[in-house]
Amino acid sequence: MNPVVALTIAGSDSGGGAGIQADLKTFAAHRVFGTSVITALTAQNTVGVKDISTVDPGFVGAQLDAVLADLPVAAVKTGMLATPQTVALVAGYAPRLPGLVVDPVLVASSGDRLFTRDAERAYLDLLFPHAAVVTPNLREASVLLGRDVTDVDDAVKAAEDLAATGPRCVVVKGGHLRGSSDAVDVVWAGGTVELLHAPWIDTANNHGTGCTFAAATAARLALGQPVAEALAGAKAYVHAALTASSDWRLGGGHGPLAWGPFDQLT
Repeated sequence: MNPVVALTIAGSDSGGGAGIQADLKTFAAHRVFGTSVITALTAQNTVGVKDISTVDPGFVGAQLDAVLADLPVAAVKTGMLATPQTVALVAGYAPRLPGLVVDPVLVASSGDRLFTRDAERAYLDLLFPHAAVVTPNLREASVLLGRDVTDVDDAVKAAEDLAATGPRCVVVKGGHLRGSSDAVDVVWAGGTVELLHAPWIDTANNHGTGCTFAAATAARLALGQPVAEALAGAKAYVHAALTASSDWRLGGGHGPLAWGPFDQLT
């Protein structure tokens, strides 16, 4: 039988730990055939991002047209879209993007904003209303809402407020939320809130965690899992990947997660 197909629309990470590279590894680990549309090129490694070159939105559209015209995409994950114009472009394709998981990459690991307020508004106004799932981390939720999101109560309110923009499900990725000994993600769906817990892994190898979570969610949606099951499975996959790579020594900064089929990580 043919494999199911997923699509990532994101930036390239020359260090291989995040972005397109992490997404395709995650798709393959789930035995999903990965396709890609590249929105930006980054010069980066485990230490940080040295430079960014965005792809012209017209060429982003050409890539989308090529993939969608030929391959049966079952779910889509977006990452770094880089410019308001590209966010708007992808929103225009949204009716043709099933199982849309939007990871709004807006803030660098240093805490610095990567893009302008126009890009943030484009996510809220144009893309979020079409999403099956949106997956901001604490910093991105703070930027999108214009207020600090630091503890579980903040994250619950942030998920509710972001849900008001139209996505069917919101996951505020907590990592190590203040006041919690676990890695806690807050999930809003259908007016109810659930907390996803996993033991905290003390490791510097966490580059690409958010990309991997969103890509694993999209892969599982492509495989036909309902949203709640896909999110729980993605959380378990990320935890296993963090555990498997916790003692790696790749690079001088924040290293990558392990990857591979779940049964090989656990």
